[in-house]
Formats: sequence, structure tokens, C-alpha cells
Amino acid sequence: MESRETVRAAKVLLVAGGLLLIGIVVGFILAGGTNSSPVLQAKESVAAAAATSLESPFTAIAEKTLPGVVSIETKRTVSGSDGPYSQFEGPYGDFFRRLFPESPSPQQQQPQRRNIKIPSSGSGFLIDKEGHILTNNHVVRDAAEITVTLNDHRKFRARVVGTDPGTDVAVIKISDGADLPVVPLGDSDEIRIGDWAVAIGNALGELDGTLTVGVISAKGRTNLAIAGGAPSYQNFIQTDASINFGNSGGPLLNIRGEAIGINTAVNPSGEGIGFAIPINIARSISRQLIATGKVTRGYLGIMPQELTPELAENWGIRGSHGVLVGSVSDNTPASQAGFQVKDVITTFDGKQVDDVQRFRLLVAETPVNKKVQVKVLRNGSPRDLNVTLAERPPEDQIAKADTTPEKSSSADWLGVQVQALGTDATREFNLKDRQGVVITDVTEGTGADDAGLRPGDVIKEVNDTPVKDMVEYGRAIDSARRRNPTKPVVFLIKRGDATQFVAVEPSQE
Repeated sequence: MESRETVRAAKVLLVAGGLLLIGIVVGFILAGGTNSSPVLQAKESVAAAAATSLESPFTAIAEKTLPGVVSIETKRTVSGSDGPYSQFEGPYGDFFRRLFPESPSPQQQQPQRRNIKIPSSGSGFLIDKEGHILTNNHVVRDAAEITVTLNDHRKFRARVVGTDPGTDVAVIKISDGADLPVVPLGDSDEIRIGDWAVAIGNALGELDGTLTVGVISAKGRTNLAIAGGAPSYQNFIQTDASINFGNSGGPLLNIRGEAIGINTAVNPSGEGIGFAIPINIARSISRQLIATGKVTRGYLGIMPQELTPELAENWGIRGSHGVLVGSVSDNTPASQAGFQVKDVITTFDGKQVDDVQRFRLLVAETPVNKKVQVKVLRNGSPRDLNVTLAERPPEDQIAKADTTPEKSSSADWLGVQVQALGTDATREFNLKDRQGVVITDVTEGTGADDAGLRPGDVIKEVNDTPVKDMVEYGRAIDSARRRNPTKPVVFLIKRGDATQFVAVEPSQE
């Protein structure tokens, strides 16, 4: 009997001990007495990540790049007076002097003319240890003196290495600088709309080291009118990172703190709209400026114009992309390669062509003497042309032949009056053409007016039909009207030394 009770008591003690041991273990777990719990480790990782996420990523960008961003102060020597309105200098000086003319009293002497040094400011950033600084051409244009101030307050005199008004890029250089900080350069071809964008510069000319944050709003912006003169070659990055006057020349950065652009322009009439030159363009330009002090560009020798829907429909190539050859200059790579007026260029050196601005940039960036393949549509059929590019002549030699024509637009039959060449009414235009008719008047508000036609233009073709005189012109116009009175009439006109196609919308009467 006793032995049974003894066994039963032992079992009770064993169970109780087991429960106690389990309770102790559970207690340690609940009290956090073990560091090996995966749950606790996960909680600690989440807490650490949360703490880290509260720190702005832009502080690291500021620490990394601010030392390499500089303020640029320039002095430009102009001829002025010591009169009461001598302060009205700069790009808008003439306007203010006309608005507030100097009118000295009889007791006052005429203001004395003298050389005046007008200060202005901008930004830039160091790109190598040798002291080369990237900035805008308009920041240092015509500067007699240039002073550069680093973020650590060191000041240096700088000299211009080279400028390129065509892209608004300039390189200046400081000397005798030790331990110069450098802003790393990124790849502007990799940026995407919506990427972070950080702008740094000397805002308003006195708030140096200002950092603003936004995103990449758009790429490939062209046809922008910029204060001080629009660059010929445009492919701007648009951002809503605040860019103010004085920021010009400073870097636009990606989230890694790499320069992807040069801050260049603001839109004073709107908010959150600023523009920067892609760093890949600026890098190529700066290398040439540092090496030779100038920029060499490829030259084709045509006048490109936009392929408008009216022109594409008239030639039955709707849905095609490309630019239209409006004229081909003699003795140029284009004429030697067999380019013809009315060719539509669809690809250049393997790159698709969509509009005039990007096409001009493609040609300009192509090395001189490089042989490239160009795909064109001629009378609707594809054709390959091989051309070896030459060096682009000075702008004043090709300004007439290399201007982009005005865009034709839809509007009001036809609003244009013409006369034969050589008549008294047309001699004032000093034309040397022997074939065609000359426009003497354009009615305001008509299709001709909206298409940009103007007196002095010589009409060479009407809807692909050559016209030598008034008789042929009249026949061509009558034929166009009978065929379809509502369809645009396509003129090939000659203006100056260049030809271009213009589509004129008839009035809907």
C-alpha cells in the first residue's frame, strides 16, 4: 500500500517539476531574457530601419557636392555716363534709358561718358583638380573680371578657357588652388521623368550654397526663348527644383549627388519650371574647350524643316516621322552625297529623327570627317545615303541658309497676291531669280498669312508643279482648286538664299 502511494507522489512531483520548468522558460521568453528570438531580431531591424528613414537623403548630397559648387562674380565694362540713370545697364538697359531719358536742367552740365564696370553674378562647379569650372556662357559673357568664391570662402581670380554660345556652355579656370573639391559627373541619358533632382547655386546672386529639391519634370525641351539669347542647340531638362536668378551655371544633381545638368534658365511667369543643359552635352563641349578653346561641329549643308501633317498628307506619307529637306546648299556634304529637296530624313547615323532641333543637334555632335548613313524617304520610297560631314562654317556665313522656317498653321483660299519677276513692283525686293513669281502682298488673317508667307518670297512650285511665270502659276492654282478646294496648297518658296515648303490652308467659303 505504501509503495503505491510513494509511486503516486513521485509522479505528482515529476509533473509539477515539469510544469515549473516550462513556466521558467516561458517567463524568460516573455521577459526578453533571450537574444536568440527571430521575432525580437525582426522587431529590432524594423526599428532601426524606421530610425534611418527619418534622415533626409539630401543631407548627404549637400555634404558631398556643396564644397565643389562655386559663386561667380563678374564685372563687365560698358560705355556709360555718370548721369542719374547710368545704373540702367545690362540686357534691358536700352529699354530703361528710353523709358527714363536723361533730361538735365540748364544749370546741369551734360553727363560725362566714361567706362563703367557693371557687376553680375552666377554659379558654377569644379569638374577637375586642375581648377576647371563648368558654367553658362551668359554668366561670363563679355566679363572683364571674374572672381570665384568656394564654399569654404576661398576666393580666386578666374580666366575664361572657352565659351560656346551655341549651347550656352562655358569653361573658366582658377589657378593656385590646393585640395580643390570636385563635383562628380553623372549620365544625363539615364535620367527618367520623376527621378529626384537637386539644384545648387548662388540664388539671387547673394544666397550662395542654396539647395532646392524637386523631380525631373520632362526631357528634350526645345524652342525655348531664354533671356540674353536662346542657344541654337537645345535639348533641355525640365525640373521643378527651384531655380532662381543667380543659380545659372550651378549643377543639377541626381540622388547620388552626380551632376546631370547645368542650371540655365527659369520661367519668371510660372512656378516650378526650370531648365538645365544635359551634362552629356556639357561634358562633350567642355572637353573641346579645354583642349582647343573652341568647339568644332559637324556640317551637312541642308535647311531642315518640320514635316507638318499638311505636308505629309499632301505627299501621301501620313504617319511617317522625320524632318523635311527644304533646301540643299551647293558644294556641301549634302549636295555631294545626293540629298534632294523634299527628301524626308528618318534616321541619321542609326538614330531616329523626329524634329528639327534634335536633328540639328545630332549633326552638330557628329565628328568632322565621319562617314554616316542617312535613311530618307524620296517620293515615299526608302533610300540610303552616305555622307561625310565637314566642319561647320562660321555662323555668319550660313545664317541665311540654316534658319529654321516658320511653322505653317491652319487658318483661313489663299490670301496671297503675286506678280511676275522683274516688274516695277518687284524690283524693290532686289531679286536675281529668273523663274517663278514673287509675292507682293499677303492678306492678314488668311491661310497665307498664318503660314508665314511674306512679300518678297518667290514661289517656285505649287503642289509639286514647277512654275516659271504667271501663266504657269495661274494654271497650277486653278488645278489645285478644281481638284480639292479644301485641301492645303503646298508652295515651294525661296526666301533669301534658301528654299522651303509651306502648306497654305484655303478659306472654307
